Amino acid sequence: MGDLYRPLGLDKQHGKERRFVVPTGRLLRLSVVFAVLVGSFAVSLHRPPLRDVDVFAEAALREADEARAAEMAAAKPDPVASAPLMPLGRSSLGIETPVASDDAPTVSYPPGASGTFGKLVSVRDPAVLRQPLSEASSPDEALLEPGDEGPLPVRAADGRRPFDVYQTEPSADRGTRVAIVVGGLGISQTGTMNAIDKLPAGVTLAFAPAGNSLDRWMRQARSSGHELLLQVPMEPIGYPDVSPGEHTLTLADAEAGRWRDLQYSLGRLTNYVGITNYMGARLTGDAGAMRSLASELAKRGLLYLDDGTSARSLARDALGQAGGLYAGADIVIDQRQDAESIAKQLDALERIARAKGRAIGVASAFDNSVSAIAAWIGEAEARGIAVVPVSALADDPEAQ
Repeated sequence: MGDLYRPLGLDKQHGKERRFVVPTGRLLRLSVVFAVLVGSFAVSLHRPPLRDVDVFAEAALREADEARAAEMAAAKPDPVASAPLMPLGRSSLGIETPVASDDAPTVSYPPGASGTFGKLVSVRDPAVLRQPLSEASSPDEALLEPGDEGPLPVRAADGRRPFDVYQTEPSADRGTRVAIVVGGLGISQTGTMNAIDKLPAGVTLAFAPAGNSLDRWMRQARSSGHELLLQVPMEPIGYPDVSPGEHTLTLADAEAGRWRDLQYSLGRLTNYVGITNYMGARLTGDAGAMRSLASELAKRGLLYLDDGTSARSLARDALGQAGGLYAGADIVIDQRQDAESIAKQLDALERIARAKGRAIGVASAFDNSVSAIAAWIGEAEARGIAVVPVSALADDPEAQ
């Protein structure tokens, strides 16, 4: 025991020696600590204090600030829920559009979109981006850029896409869902009016850029709750002997990135979520042309709906590689214009939907087609089928 302890001094109160014992190892450690402190004090007399203390202090303050910010964010009510609607004004493009204000809600946008770098972004429910029905017929100027034939759709500076803003609200039913796209609107005035009046809001309407009074029909269709597409004429096999009409987007132009004819079509209408091909089997079957077109559509934030008329189409792969929005039709409802054939195709559409959980059918705005589709929808909904806008069934790589 004597080897491990040593006397430390006198007990002066009692006038005699008293042993204060501690372990030898502990005494050695105390000596080392004392020596280090003395040395540090001596060094501090000749140079500034070490920055390590400041670094640790700053880190601690930063962690405290971040924790406080997180608590405030958790307690702060969502500004979107209480934000007032933006008033309408007249834009520089001559159209009514919501006017930005300091009270307007901040919306989320996908990583990597234009203008996102270096900004703090809040994530919101996609429903926040959607136009309310009361504003559905007014183009959002932030989603437009000037074009020779009219304003062109484009992503907003905050990353919002036409697809996000102009889509309509789908049914809350997450069961068997069917999207029906009726095209050719704008060509016949009576046919267009008939389709808008008879078809329920869940049906997507596709307008032809060669139509008339497109802005008026757009406003009426959007006010009635319809989602819109634009039919773009594309180069078919046998072109130009077989032609979809003027301003056809050719394979050569698409492959070279020459978009004059595409922009002509895009500028004829506003408030649509995307485009669909009108003819175009030769273009959609060429990998280079479709890659180029897919990149252009992804940049603008537009959906591409393949109408399903060409088995050679490479649209799905091209849009997937470009990070674009894609949907593909499963069936053409009215390839034959008689009531019996249309009814059989609608039954086939329902079978596909029940097998896959979802299906997309396309048709043209012939009177027979519109009447048959309207009647079928009422019956199908009674059987548990939900008719939804085409955007609800699109592949969206930017979905949160």
